[in-house]
Formats: sequence, C-alpha cells, structure tokens
Amino acid sequence: MAGPGSGKGTKTAPLQRPTLRLDKWLWQARFFKTRALAAEMVETGHLRVNGQRSRKPGHAVAVGDVLTFPQGGRIRLVRVLSLGERRGPATEAQEMYLDLDAPAAAVSPLE
Repeated sequence: MAGPGSGKGTKTAPLQRPTLRLDKWLWQARFFKTRALAAEMVETGHLRVNGQRSRKPGHAVAVGDVLTFPQGGRIRLVRVLSLGERRGPATEAQEMYLDLDAPAAAVSPLE
C-alpha cells in the first residue's frame, strides 16, 4: 500500500509568496498621487514587471520583482523590497523599494 502523496494525480501546492496589486503598490510607494493615475499608467502599456509588459493594474507584484516605468521625464527602475500595508509618509514609502537607477549625484565618490 502506497503512502500519502506517492500516487498518481497527487499535487503539491506551489509555494505562494505574498503579492499586492500593481496599481496599489505604485500608489502606496508614492510614485503616483492617486491609485487611478497608477492604474491608467499601467493600462497604457508603459510598465514592465521583470521585463514583461503589463497592461493589468491588478497584476500581482511581490518582493523581488523589478518594475520599469516612465515618470517625470525619466525611466524609473525599482526593485520591490516590501509590499507595505498602507500609504504612509514618504520616508516609509521609500523603504518599499530600491532605486536601481539612482542619479549619479546620489552616489558618493570614493575618497
């Protein structure tokens, strides 16, 4: 007699990591003033998640994902560090991501 999980047709649940809607994350991280503006930008197809174009504001993002999108005349490239629970102050929002394309002025030269 075979033990549990050793027969045909048994499925193991894939590891699920916590996710958040893309438009909500962009709003909570303070890239857009309103969630509607974040959703509109996603729907235009100008945002990429891990290099793949996304047109769905409900696309799930998780810690470790890399987002690429235009903002204020420049292209933003950020890695999601946390999902956040609310739209808090700017200092809290800045802890939700790592700016992978930081301006050269922000990098201090080695002395």
